[in-house]
Amino acid sequence: MSRENDPMSRENDPTSRENGSDRGYAGRDAPRKRLLRAVAAQTAALSATVHFLWAWPRLTEPADARPYVFLLGGAFTVAVAVATLRADEYRRLYALGAGTLAAFLVGYAGWHGGGTAAALASDPLAIVGKGAEIVGLVAFLALYRLAPPTSVVLDRREDAASDGGATEDEEARA
Repeated sequence: MSRENDPMSRENDPTSRENGSDRGYAGRDAPRKRLLRAVAAQTAALSATVHFLWAWPRLTEPADARPYVFLLGGAFTVAVAVATLRADEYRRLYALGAGTLAAFLVGYAGWHGGGTAAALASDPLAIVGKGAEIVGLVAFLALYRLAPPTSVVLDRREDAASDGGATEDEEARA
């Protein structure tokens, strides 16, 4: 069997790095990924802002731990949003973003129980927060699906370091 007809040949492998496709994953700055990253980061920041706005006036209520938890959760969400914009594309980061926003959604439903719909309808701040969390969750999950495995990202960085040059992302940021 000739090499060009061999299905196992690296030359015919669409996921082969030598074939120039970097294992079939588009780069970090592909237009769709850039848009999804912006949406994910903005919705995460909006969700954090809603949590800050809800918690701040209630910090003096010593019997309720929620304001303090919301401040910590909001700060963590902002950190995830910043990392989403600045870091390489890591599936673990996107899973963390999706999980954080999902935890806010599930926590709201768990706190209000059967009265979730009524509580949501009576609080415009909650409507904004939950809407942002749903959109952000979808964006983070889409980023997760589009991102290459961590090993591919690390290989890219290793190749860039061995070539003595910066990665494409680092050059774009400079």
